[in-house]
Amino acid sequence: MRESPPKVITIPAKPEAAAQQTNKRQLRVAAYCRVSTDDEEQLTSYEAQQNYYTDKIMTNCDWTMAGIFADEGITGTSARKRPEFLKMIRMCKQKKIDIVLTKSISRFARNTVDCLNYIRALRELGIAVIFEKENINTLEADSEILITMLGAFAQAESESISANVRWGKRQAMREGKAIIQYDRLYAYEKGEDGNPKIIPEQAEVVRSIYHQYLTGASLRMIKERLEAEQIPNVSGKAQWTITTIRSILRNEKYCGDVLLQKTYISDCISRKVIRNTGQLPMYLVQDHHDGIVDRKTFDAVQAEIARRSAGKSPSKKNAPTGMASYASKYALSERLVCGECGTLYRRCTWSKGGKKRVVWRCVSRLDYGTKYCHNSPTLDEEPLQRSILAAINSVMSQKSTLIRQITSAMEVELAPVPGESMSLGDIDRAIADLGRQFTALLSEAADVGDADSYTAQFQSISTAMAEFKRRKAIIQQLRQEQDQTDRRMQRVTMALKSTSNRLTEWDDGTIYQLLEKVTVLSSERIRVTLRDGLEIEQAVEQPKRRKFA
Repeated sequence: MRESPPKVITIPAKPEAAAQQTNKRQLRVAAYCRVSTDDEEQLTSYEAQQNYYTDKIMTNCDWTMAGIFADEGITGTSARKRPEFLKMIRMCKQKKIDIVLTKSISRFARNTVDCLNYIRALRELGIAVIFEKENINTLEADSEILITMLGAFAQAESESISANVRWGKRQAMREGKAIIQYDRLYAYEKGEDGNPKIIPEQAEVVRSIYHQYLTGASLRMIKERLEAEQIPNVSGKAQWTITTIRSILRNEKYCGDVLLQKTYISDCISRKVIRNTGQLPMYLVQDHHDGIVDRKTFDAVQAEIARRSAGKSPSKKNAPTGMASYASKYALSERLVCGECGTLYRRCTWSKGGKKRVVWRCVSRLDYGTKYCHNSPTLDEEPLQRSILAAINSVMSQKSTLIRQITSAMEVELAPVPGESMSLGDIDRAIADLGRQFTALLSEAADVGDADSYTAQFQSISTAMAEFKRRKAIIQQLRQEQDQTDRRMQRVTMALKSTSNRLTEWDDGTIYQLLEKVTVLSSERIRVTLRDGLEIEQAVEQPKRRKFA
C-alpha cells in the first residue's frame, strides 16, 4: 500500500490551439422570425426581422448563414402549424445549425411546454438558442428557469389575447354579424354588398334536393340522381356524398337564416374545434339574406329528418320484432304497417316459372317467421295500390271542404291555452321578480341573524316560483305540440292543393305526401290514415292465385 499521495502533473493550456479550433470553421447560424398580424411595428415586422438577421449574421466574421426561417401570420401557440419552424428543427437534428437567433421568447413560442421541450432537445444537440430581447443563451446554466418564467408570461399573454378575440367575435354574433365560408357553401357566392348572393343554376339543384327528400327519396337516391345527371358539386366534381346532401338539407342558410356559434375552440393551446351542443349560447339571425327555399319547406324537411331518424333501429338483431327502417324508395316503404304486430311491411319480388310477382310482406314474418307475428297477410302490390287510390279519391272529390276542415282544425290547435292568462314573457318576468325578492330576503335574514323567522316567507316565494315554472313548462309543451300540428297541417294542405280532384295513376311522390300510415287489417281490408289524421277503411281485392312455396 502506498504511503505517499498520488502526484498530479498539470499540463498547461495552449491558447493558440483553442484559437485554431475556433477558426477551423465558422458557426452556422440560423434565425427564426414570426409575426401574427400584418400591422406590427416596423422593427418586429416580418420583412424587418428578415433584413435585420440577414445583416447581423453576414456581418459577423465568425458566423455563416444557415438560413432565415420565417412564419408569417401564423399563431405561435402550436408548433404544428408553423412549417418553417419545424423545418428549422429538422435541420438542427441533422447537425446543419449551431446557433438559433430569435427576437424573443414570444416569437419562438407562446406555449410554455413546447418552448421548453424544443429548447431542451436543441441543448442536448449542443445547439444554442439566443433570445435577444431577454438576453438569454440556452446553453448557459441559469437559462432554463428564466425561460420557464418568461415562457409562462408569454403563454398567459397569448391566452389573454385569445380571450379578447373570442369576446369580440361573440359580441359580433350578438349583434347579428356573420362570417360565412363561401368556399364550402353550395349555391351561394359573396355579393357586392358582402352578403350571400344566389347562384341561380345551383339554387335549382338545392330546390330539387329539398323536393326529392320531401317526396320520399332517400339521401342515397338523391346522390345517385345527381351523379346520373352529371351535376357538379361545390368543388366542381360530379361525385356527391351523402354527408354533403345531408348538410344541404340541414343548413339554415338555404332559407335565409344564419345560425352562429355552431362550434367553438376549446382553448388557444390545443385549438381543438368542439361542436356546440349547448355549452355556449347560439345566435340565430333570421332573414339575413335571400333564401333559396322558403322557411315552411325548410321546417318541413327538418320534421321529416326527425321522423325518419326516430324510426331507425341500429340493426335487425337489436330489433327483435323486426322494427327496422328502410329507405323511402317507395311511398309505402315507411307507411305500410302490420295491424297485428305493428311492424313495417317490406316490398318483395317473387319469381316462379319466369313470371315475377311484386308483393308486400310483414318484416317480422320475413325475418322471424311466426315467432312474433302469426297471421299477417301477404299483399300483391297492384291491388293494394288501387285500394289506397280509391280511399284517397273518396275524399278528394270534397277537396275544398277537406282543406277548410284542416284549416279549422289547425286554428283550434293554435288557439290560446285554456285557462292561461299569462304569456311566457309575463311568466319569465314574474319568476325573475320572485328571484330578486328571494335574494333580498336572504340578505335581510343574514343581517338580522335570525333565519328561522323568515322560513314562511322563503317557503311562500319558493312555492310561487315552482307554480310559475310548472305553468311555463305546460305552455312550452303545448306550443311544441301546436308547432308540430301546424307543420303537419301545412304539408297535407299543400299536397291536396297541388293534386287534381281525382288520382288516376299511382305517383310515389304525391302518395308519400298525402299518407301518414296504411294499416293492414286483413288480406281483404286496410285502414288508410291521411296526414290530417282522417282514417278511411278500404276493401282490398286480392287475386285468387296459388301461393308461392
